[in-house]
Order: sequence, then C-alpha cells, then structure tokens
Amino acid sequence: MINLGAPMTGDGVRAEAWTEAWREPLKAACAEDLDIWSIYATNFGPEGFDESFDKVIALPWARFVLFEGDELAGMSCFLHIDEARSVLEIGNTYYRPKYRGTGYNRRVKDMMLQRAFDCGFRRVEFRVERARGISFLAERLLGRHGTVGTALLVSLPWAFCSPQRAPAPHPTPLPPARRSLSSRT
Repeated sequence: MINLGAPMTGDGVRAEAWTEAWREPLKAACAEDLDIWSIYATNFGPEGFDESFDKVIALPWARFVLFEGDELAGMSCFLHIDEARSVLEIGNTYYRPKYRGTGYNRRVKDMMLQRAFDCGFRRVEFRVERARGISFLAERLLGRHGTVGTALLVSLPWAFCSPQRAPAPHPTPLPPARRSLSSRT
C-alpha cells in the first residue's frame, strides 16, 4: 500500500513532505500575501507563522510543500484522517499569489485525490468558508458537474468518493443544498 504522506507527483506539480527544513521557505512564501491571513483559520502570516507552523507540524496530518517544477508554490495537507471510516479531508492549503487562478489548484487537488483513493480512502472532504470567495469558487469549479477526474461529488461539505466505491448518482443534477448554493453565486 502507498504511504499517504509520501512524496507525490501529478500534472506538472509535485508534493514533498512538509518538515522543519521547509520552515523558512514557507515563511517567505506565506509573507507574499499579508491580507489573506485574516480569512484563514490558521495565521501563517509573519506574526503568526512560527506558532502555526509548530502547531501543524505536531498534528497527525500528512503535510506537504507543493511545487510547480522546482519552484515552491504553496502547501496543503491531508487532515482529520480517519482510517477506520476511510475518510479524510484536504485542507490547510495556501498557494503563492502567482499560482492562483492558473489551474494549479485543480492539478494539485487531482494529485491529492488520486493519492487518497490509491491509499484506500473512499471519501475525501473539502471545507471552504463562503467568506473566502476565491477558495469557494475554486472548490466549486473543482466539483463542477459533480465530478473531478475520476472522483464523484456526493455531498456537502465538498466530498468526493472513490468511483469504485461511490454510491449511485443522484437522479437530479444537484442535490437541493448544491442547487441552493449554486443559485447564490
């Protein structure tokens, strides 16, 4: 079985284990957008970076530093890993400003979803605050038409199931909660 936290590669993207060695490079990357940290649950801005880094590195998450080619592009994690239920969440994601709106998020999420399913997880969740408009839009686009790559969107918060273990698609295009959210954006 593949190790959930092992390095991985995708379509022009790669992820390496987030270790202490990445403290200073991540600190510099996170300092590129000072305003964004007011809407994140965890402050990786200059004033909160070291405390947040120490907190996250101590958690039982699979943490990654993300790259496009050889350039550091951001960070993301598999968190709330529940092996007994085969469920985990992808979150604690930050991309440097130059990678936002470029399709980078889609390629990273495809890579991470594939890893989760290859490791036997049957459900992957995303939690996005509506106040984080760009993130909300990115995750909404990721789940457009109910699919992403080989995954099936099945419920809110954003959740994807392995197609081998996914329930039958709902007979309506979007569940009422999704239709309601879609009509408000």
